[in-house]
Amino acid sequence: MNSVLESNIFSISNFVRNNSYNFKKDRILETLPDEYIEEAVKTICSWETYKPTPLVELDKLSKHLNIDKIYYKDEGFRFHLKSFKALGGAFAVDKIVKETKTNTVATATAGNHGRSVAWGAQRLGINCKIFISEFVSEERASAMRSLGAEVIRVKGNYDASLKECLKKSQENNWEIVQDVSWENYMDVPKYIMAGYSVMIKEIIDELNDQKITHVFLQAGVGGMAAAVIAGYAKFSKNIPSFIIVEPKDAECVLESIKSSKPTSIDIMKESIMGGMSCGDVSTVAWEILKNSANYCLSISDKGISSTVALLANKDLSKNKIIAGECGVPGIISLISLMKDQEKAKEVGINENSKVLLIGCEGLTDQKMYDQLLSSGLEKIKNV
Repeated sequence: MNSVLESNIFSISNFVRNNSYNFKKDRILETLPDEYIEEAVKTICSWETYKPTPLVELDKLSKHLNIDKIYYKDEGFRFHLKSFKALGGAFAVDKIVKETKTNTVATATAGNHGRSVAWGAQRLGINCKIFISEFVSEERASAMRSLGAEVIRVKGNYDASLKECLKKSQENNWEIVQDVSWENYMDVPKYIMAGYSVMIKEIIDELNDQKITHVFLQAGVGGMAAAVIAGYAKFSKNIPSFIIVEPKDAECVLESIKSSKPTSIDIMKESIMGGMSCGDVSTVAWEILKNSANYCLSISDKGISSTVALLANKDLSKNKIIAGECGVPGIISLISLMKDQEKAKEVGINENSKVLLIGCEGLTDQKMYDQLLSSGLEKIKNV
């Protein structure tokens, strides 16, 4: 394993410190209101099949990196949807239907968010329209259809599917359940983010608010990352350092932090990390991230398959972990950061650190997982 972890498979593409960092709990909980989080926790925890997802120690990896503890929140066990997004979309549908009495909801998705919205609609017996890009796998599309959704494929990338979703929803008076915000569309993304914050309550409850020092957070539009930070603001006395992780060709949060304003990215190459391949940061998420993220970094796709294989092979933990392509970027980022002593020192990760990683999805696409696992095992063997 050591030779694999020291290989050039693990490297950082870009790294930025947030010079505007100024964490204020009250300001964060104004952006994502306290009462939304409380309602999300109460509602989701009342669902019949709810149970907290596992918090796994990557004990072999922590020993190799000489870090005290590395925790991995395994969202592959979240309901039957196997992703943290099950928390957000379904809760938002529940709340929207109570408010509007609509019989049709719609969303654009790279996969996991759409499944959550479809499941939420199915639970309440209403219609669901899902818009996906040409890059979303047929397996993910089929998973959404199996939950009763009508799936509409759109030529182009995620942004193109979102534009078509907005157009058709306006024409047909469908209620949009989107995890990205824009002018005059703020509340629904807040509902979704409030759902995500349930993860952090579970972690803090399990660890008795033990002092986590660093949290690595994947970002697409930034909703999950901002929700985790809000969860810490709401439930924890301890505030760790937050490190945002993005694909190198879709680093919209990183560029926004550099510019001190929301900055769009023209995505020229789609990442394997499809759920994170987004060109614009959500307005609501930005209001939290701009002062609360300590660092941003980006990674290439080249470490994804190897990390999937290392987890499945029990090389990082005594437990076998099944992780999808968006579940492993935090691990890749941590390994890559620890190979650069100067950056590791700047971020403050050392032998006393307790690091939290979000394994945000498990087996959500069997074909993709099988390909990544096979490729990763071959890379490991050849290193």
